[in-house]
Amino acid sequence: MRIMRLRSVMGMTGLARSTIYKYIAKGIFPAPIPLGARAVGWLESEVEGWIRNCAAQRAAPQNKSTATEARQVGVSA
Repeated sequence: MRIMRLRSVMGMTGLARSTIYKYIAKGIFPAPIPLGARAVGWLESEVEGWIRNCAAQRAAPQNKSTATEARQVGVSA
Protein backbone atom coordinates (compact mmCIF):
# COMPACT_ATOMS: atom_id res chain seq x y z
CA MET A 1 0.00 0.00 0.00
CA ARG A 2 1.50 3.31 -1.10
CA ILE A 3 0.44 6.78 0.04
CA MET A 4 0.77 9.58 -2.50
CA ARG A 5 1.08 13.25 -1.72
CA LEU A 6 -0.83 15.92 -3.67
CA ARG A 7 1.92 16.63 -6.21
CA SER A 8 2.05 12.94 -7.17
CA VAL A 9 -1.76 12.74 -7.41
CA MET A 10 -1.77 15.80 -9.66
CA GLY A 11 0.90 14.23 -11.86
CA MET A 12 -0.89 10.90 -12.09
CA THR A 13 -4.33 12.35 -12.87
CA GLY A 14 -3.42 15.49 -14.79
CA LEU A 15 -5.81 17.43 -12.55
CA ALA A 16 -5.09 20.74 -10.85
CA ARG A 17 -5.15 21.03 -7.05
CA SER A 18 -8.40 23.00 -7.10
CA THR A 19 -10.07 20.42 -9.35
CA ILE A 20 -9.04 17.54 -7.09
CA TYR A 21 -10.56 19.25 -4.05
CA LYS A 22 -13.68 20.23 -6.01
CA TYR A 23 -14.17 16.58 -7.03
CA ILE A 24 -13.62 15.46 -3.42
CA ALA A 25 -16.31 17.90 -2.26
CA LYS A 26 -18.70 16.49 -4.89
CA GLY A 27 -17.87 12.94 -3.82
CA ILE A 28 -16.43 11.91 -7.19
CA PHE A 29 -12.75 11.62 -6.19
CA PRO A 30 -11.22 9.63 -3.33
CA ALA A 31 -10.87 11.58 -0.11
CA PRO A 32 -7.38 12.01 1.33
CA ILE A 33 -6.27 10.36 4.54
CA PRO A 34 -4.69 12.43 7.30
CA LEU A 35 -0.96 11.86 7.77
CA GLY A 36 -0.34 14.44 10.46
CA ALA A 37 -1.43 17.84 11.72
CA ARG A 38 -0.96 19.51 8.32
CA ALA A 39 -0.42 16.67 5.87
CA VAL A 40 -2.69 14.42 3.85
CA GLY A 41 -2.17 11.73 1.27
CA TRP A 42 -4.12 9.47 -1.05
CA LEU A 43 -3.95 5.72 -1.37
CA GLU A 44 -2.40 4.96 -4.73
CA SER A 45 -4.85 2.09 -5.28
CA GLU A 46 -7.85 4.44 -4.84
CA VAL A 47 -6.45 7.01 -7.28
CA GLU A 48 -5.67 4.26 -9.80
CA GLY A 49 -9.22 2.92 -9.36
CA TRP A 50 -10.64 6.37 -10.05
CA ILE A 51 -8.57 6.58 -13.25
CA ARG A 52 -9.71 3.10 -14.34
CA ASN A 53 -13.32 4.13 -13.69
CA CYS A 54 -12.89 7.23 -15.87
CA ALA A 55 -11.42 5.11 -18.66
CA ALA A 56 -14.26 2.58 -18.36
CA GLN A 57 -16.85 5.37 -18.62
CA ARG A 58 -15.15 6.61 -21.76
CA ALA A 59 -15.14 3.15 -23.30
CA ALA A 60 -18.78 2.40 -22.42
CA PRO A 61 -21.58 3.33 -24.84
CA GLN A 62 -22.69 6.78 -23.79
CA ASN A 63 -26.18 8.11 -23.42
CA LYS A 64 -27.07 11.65 -22.41
CA SER A 65 -26.89 11.09 -18.63
CA THR A 66 -23.64 9.11 -18.89
CA ALA A 67 -22.06 11.88 -20.95
CA THR A 68 -23.03 14.44 -18.32
CA GLU A 69 -21.58 12.29 -15.53
CA ALA A 70 -18.40 11.77 -17.52
CA ARG A 71 -17.93 15.52 -17.92
CA GLN A 72 -18.28 15.84 -14.14
CA VAL A 73 -15.25 13.61 -13.65
CA GLY A 74 -13.26 15.13 -16.49
CA VAL A 75 -13.68 12.45 -19.13
CA SER A 76 -14.38 13.39 -22.73
CA ALA A 77 -17.81 12.30 -23.90
